[in-house]
Amino acid sequence: MSAGQGQLEAVARGAAEIVSREELAQRLALGRPLRIKLGVDPTSPDIHLGHTVVLQKLRQFQETGHQAVLIIGDFTALIGDPSGRNATRPPVSEEDVDRNAKTYLEQIGKVVDVGRLEIRRNSEWLAPLGMKRVLELAGKVTVARILERDDFQKRLKANQPISFHELLYPIMQGYDSVVVKADVELGGIDQTFNLMMGRNLQREYGQPPQVCLMTPILTGLDGVNKMSKSLGNHIGVHDQPDTMFGRAMSIQDAMMADWFTLLTSVPLAESAALVTSSPRDAKLRLAETLTARFHGAEAARAARERWDRVVVNRETPADVREFAVPASEIQDGKIGLARLLVLVGFATSNSDGRRLIEQGGLTVDGEKVTEAGPFAVTSGQVLRAGKKNRFVRLRV
Repeated sequence: MSAGQGQLEAVARGAAEIVSREELAQRLALGRPLRIKLGVDPTSPDIHLGHTVVLQKLRQFQETGHQAVLIIGDFTALIGDPSGRNATRPPVSEEDVDRNAKTYLEQIGKVVDVGRLEIRRNSEWLAPLGMKRVLELAGKVTVARILERDDFQKRLKANQPISFHELLYPIMQGYDSVVVKADVELGGIDQTFNLMMGRNLQREYGQPPQVCLMTPILTGLDGVNKMSKSLGNHIGVHDQPDTMFGRAMSIQDAMMADWFTLLTSVPLAESAALVTSSPRDAKLRLAETLTARFHGAEAARAARERWDRVVVNRETPADVREFAVPASEIQDGKIGLARLLVLVGFATSNSDGRRLIEQGGLTVDGEKVTEAGPFAVTSGQVLRAGKKNRFVRLRV
């Protein structure tokens, strides 16, 4: 296998689609560093494992000697990417964008080599564009081409409004590729339209069109939707080791193959064999690998040991949080158990607390409790709730 072919196989691992694979092979065969573009809009302060799928792909290109170019979409973030949206995004302030951009770089550094990263802000070239240049740029794209976008088609059919500035978003993002002369652009499969726009605009400006490499969307902890902070089905890159390990252990067995492929460098044959022969051991390996990646091997080992003690052996941690039950909440030595769960932070409402209890998600001193009525409360009792194994020691 040639060096170029080896690189192709490595970067193609886990890709959902490449436009086009032949062009990518040809460019890798040139033997020169390629310019690999990834654009991110800092519309929120945190990133999660779903974001790291494409970041890991960027790191792969870095490791084979190519120039990674990170575009901080501080200008396009003011509009908001319409991808996957059924309504116009609310505006984001410049102050929030700047604040989020700083946290993005810190978190991205957990995956890519920031020291070898070319970092650009697209406000450099988009903010100075006058009306003449905007009209010139917009004149290179037809309305029919813009309206091919699935998101816009769905909103039109549902009689939902589309603001004109949203139509400009993919054009501006595509223009980024022209400015930085991208050889390859990376993005999630939901970004296909935006990436292809960059490819088309490069042709219009007389540049070789970029290769578009799209990565799959990582399924979140609920096993249904894409990983999303707003859906609460995410693992953040800043999550503590115990939290990261525990959440990774909660995924469905059917998700493990994808998670191994998209989030780790464990050889495919090895992970496939492990998933088939011992799903539990496979999940432990996955959780420890992910935790080690963001917190180091020692922290990952400690998280696994704690998991074994608390979850497997049902031991109570030594550092359990203590909660003083307000005397005003106690009547004749008792308190409504659902209300108690709200007070200690295990439930958001009495009905949420009752649900947790009735579904068998609560133990008191190791004994499962399934009745949400009056509860005799005494100092020293340890409550344990849910799959996340939250603990609290009561003090009256």
